[in-house]
Amino acid sequence: MYFIANWKMFGSLNSLKSLDKVIKFFKNFKKNTSSKIIYCPPSTLINPMFKKLKKTPIQVGAQNCHENQNYGAFTGSINTIMIKNAGAKYVIIGHSENRQNGETDKLINTKIKSALKSGLKVIFCIGETLKEKKKNKTNRLLNKQITRGLNKIKSKKNIIIAYEPIWSIGSGLIPKSKELFETIKFIKKKAKNLKVLYGGSVNPKNINELNLINNIDGYMIGGASQDAKKFIDIIKKTYI
Repeated sequence: MYFIANWKMFGSLNSLKSLDKVIKFFKNFKKNTSSKIIYCPPSTLINPMFKKLKKTPIQVGAQNCHENQNYGAFTGSINTIMIKNAGAKYVIIGHSENRQNGETDKLINTKIKSALKSGLKVIFCIGETLKEKKKNKTNRLLNKQITRGLNKIKSKKNIIIAYEPIWSIGSGLIPKSKELFETIKFIKKKAKNLKVLYGGSVNPKNINELNLINNIDGYMIGGASQDAKKFIDIIKKTYI
């Protein structure tokens, strides 16, 4: 079971103190052998967080990357080699917030290939808008994102998928249980049974409802992961 903390544009060096509670909890957590906790902070915190978590099973990921694996004149960007060098083992690619800023499926595909070549594991995000959902285009859209995003990638063993319906992110709304089960089932069929996580307004209040859906392999947690107590509550409730 994966618990991915996507800190988004949040955090300072002082924020790393909050990890002490999570480290202590995970150290004594009886389920820790089957759980993976991955923190994806802003790039400014990747290395400091890696150093803090170095002696724990908790791993670090980046929130995005540049598609060019080589160094170059790309001001403000970091590539997958730099991300790995900073201590990250994962990278989020294709998040809807970046898709909305112009990332295409083709660009995402190039980024995934670069990440895999650099030895990173990929958290590949897919999801539909509310408009697409209302027009019953969810499966068609997800199929397109999967097909194009994973185009010509032979080995997918280091890829996990995060299904994040765009209309759910930050809204407090989550899909109906039966609907979410069927969507995850569809994704697994199209993506050759890759692990599929759910993301979108995951919090301590709705985690019990989400845990009833038995084909979810973990969660991508945004705002709630910035609060150590809420993040721990989500993990605890998953195993009650």
